[in-house]
Amino acid sequence: MTHRIVIVGGGAGGLELATRLGRTLGKRGKARITLVDANLTHLWKPLLHEVAAGSLNAAENELNYVAQAKWNHFEFQIGRLESLDRAAKRIGLAATLDEAGHELVPARSLDYDTLVIAIGSRTNDFGTPGVAEHCILLDTTAQAKRFHRQLLSHYLSAHARGQDDGNVSVAIVGAGATGVELAAELHNAALGLAAYGLKGIQPQNMKITLIEAGPRVLPALPERISVPVHKTLEKLGVTVLTSAPVKQADADGMTLATGEVIPASLKVWAAGVKAPEFLKGLDGLESNRINQLLVRPTLQTTLDDNIFALGDCAACPLDDGSERNVPPRAQAAHQQASLLARSLKLRLAGQPLPTFRYRDYGSLVSLSRFSAVGNLMGNLMGSVQLEGWLARMFYISLYRMHQVALYGVVRTGLMMLGDRIGRSTEPRLKLH
Repeated sequence: MTHRIVIVGGGAGGLELATRLGRTLGKRGKARITLVDANLTHLWKPLLHEVAAGSLNAAENELNYVAQAKWNHFEFQIGRLESLDRAAKRIGLAATLDEAGHELVPARSLDYDTLVIAIGSRTNDFGTPGVAEHCILLDTTAQAKRFHRQLLSHYLSAHARGQDDGNVSVAIVGAGATGVELAAELHNAALGLAAYGLKGIQPQNMKITLIEAGPRVLPALPERISVPVHKTLEKLGVTVLTSAPVKQADADGMTLATGEVIPASLKVWAAGVKAPEFLKGLDGLESNRINQLLVRPTLQTTLDDNIFALGDCAACPLDDGSERNVPPRAQAAHQQASLLARSLKLRLAGQPLPTFRYRDYGSLVSLSRFSAVGNLMGNLMGSVQLEGWLARMFYISLYRMHQVALYGVVRTGLMMLGDRIGRSTEPRLKLH
């Protein structure tokens, strides 16, 4: 019987793994590869802040799972993981409903010989009152589109009134990469919307406040990077508040622990991550306090050799002797997908599995078209700090590398050419 590999989660890691395995094991008939995701399309998660600001059209950058499966010799099943039966080697998928709540695809089960869980992470609101009711998260394309619609409605309303004294206030909680990049992208959007004639709200009247509970922006990156980013944001007119934990959110804004209220008509929560709640105790599998599945260095879960986990939903120990885990970053998911593409071939051949060793190649943060900063790390050059145009080019190359993994070099090159041509025929901002 053909070995059945089921991959749950079509994010960067899961989709890259399905594509790689489909091109090798699937194409040669050595295994049956099935990718499961609750959506029909994939968008690289680091681009969501651009979708929210309107500087990226999600429809033009989404990948269709059905087409990708056809092109790369794997199967796609729409559905959301609902249950796991480790003894029977079976997963249960919840029914898929349409917007009206009608059942499109019934609940069903899938059998596996090897299961890979790659369902990523969600924003962690830490139980802060009012966040779920009043804030927009940026975990999905739908959420990013929702924010963009709300932003655009403010501008259209002010434009219809025919006055130039309108304003919009945005509060972003969390000064990690997502929060910082969104703040810069929104400033760029304010300039662009005015340039297209929506002048009811002048650029200086978009009030952006970035709120961070810790002592500095970009707390996961070196201080030599966070300091210039902080200065650049302030030059762009962004109000940056550090050491300012949020106590609650409501319809009018954010209330800080000090009691200060930050007025905001649009509120984004981008602080902290956790794995989805249902992973906690999933059929007895071990998980940590943020619901990540505990895995060994082979990426196999601690209690089941037939189940692997990768990316943000996996708590994989670093090999540096510390008690820390691999950070939840796109480059980690990419590296783990590459390892599992080799490991699962070895598993089918009955050979020992290699262990995962995380390589930190540095971090890059985009400040829209204004700048980019970061550091690159390597064996030969050590750590090199980048800023400006060069950093921006390296930042863009990260997305192109993801595209190459999914589409190949030739198709990615054609897509880059199409993007270049499209710039002269389409607006720079999404205006609907």
